[in-house]
Amino acid sequence: MPAMPRVRKEPSEIRQPESAKQVLLAAPRGYCAGVDRAVIAVERALEHYGEPVYVRKEIVHNRHVVETLTERGAIFVDSANDVPEGERVVFSAHGVSPEVHAKAAARNLETIDATCPLVTKVHREAIRFAKEGYLIVLVGHDGHEEVEGTMGEAPDHIVLVQNPDEARTVDLGDPEKLIWISQTTLSVDETMETVNILRERYPQLQDPPSDDICYATQNRQVAVKKIAPQADLVIVVGSANSSNSVRLVEVALEAGAKAAHRVDFAREVDEEWFHDVATVGVTSGASVPEVLVQGVLKLLAEYGYTDVEEVQTATEDLMFSLPRELRKDLKAAGHKTSNKKDGADREHDLR
Repeated sequence: MPAMPRVRKEPSEIRQPESAKQVLLAAPRGYCAGVDRAVIAVERALEHYGEPVYVRKEIVHNRHVVETLTERGAIFVDSANDVPEGERVVFSAHGVSPEVHAKAAARNLETIDATCPLVTKVHREAIRFAKEGYLIVLVGHDGHEEVEGTMGEAPDHIVLVQNPDEARTVDLGDPEKLIWISQTTLSVDETMETVNILRERYPQLQDPPSDDICYATQNRQVAVKKIAPQADLVIVVGSANSSNSVRLVEVALEAGAKAAHRVDFAREVDEEWFHDVATVGVTSGASVPEVLVQGVLKLLAEYGYTDVEEVQTATEDLMFSLPRELRKDLKAAGHKTSNKKDGADREHDLR
């Protein structure tokens, strides 16, 4: 039988703070350009080709997005081997290894590569540095799809280091040429702590020519650092398998928030968190549609947090074009190939 819905405490049952209640709403938050592109790619593929459109892994790490696209006809699979021969498959924003591309080709699959261009940049770095004879240290999380894809580009030249503890113990030998790259969705501070420890042990360690941690990840961390010192509670909207969302909870606590919790949906917020809380910070990971944040704000308003101040630390206007395979087919059919509509950002239900 389905679980009974939890009965929430009434606002009158929550201990009230001594000072006035307010919400500090971080900006930027939510969708980044790479996520927006990937989600729109699946939507446009469904519109243009019709059902089914297969998607390898989650297109982005967000439950609501995956569930909504599933309702529209997308079929999410774990492997290219799960896609019927000759069908169409979309590769997720996190990227895939050359092995996955080869398996798709062997099954005659029509592919749409929705890999975030910033992840593609890291892949190209891995290929380039391997060809130049470097041993590459990849700072990232074992098992994450982005890490699997990057390591697949040069498996004999890459060593994965996940955190400062591993940086203190990893044995890299004595390579003449050593360089580091990183997963795009990490905490900036922890990544640099890991790199600095590695550099103390291996002074020859070189930096990549440009930062690998994506602009959106950095911007969201900067924004939460701004609001955290004033917050009795920070609520991060995002899924458990979203690396950047999980990092935002950690960053909030490190920056001074008294408490911080991650939720997928407003229904997961525990009103017990509101006892004696005057200031609530709210933010969301880079794969989270704004509708989920608005759901949390609506719940907060029910408990007296109606004063909402948006704290802006950066402005984002980057937009990536749709995957080239999809653009080609849309153009051939006489359809628009932009993800803009009437001069404005294309609106879609997942925002």
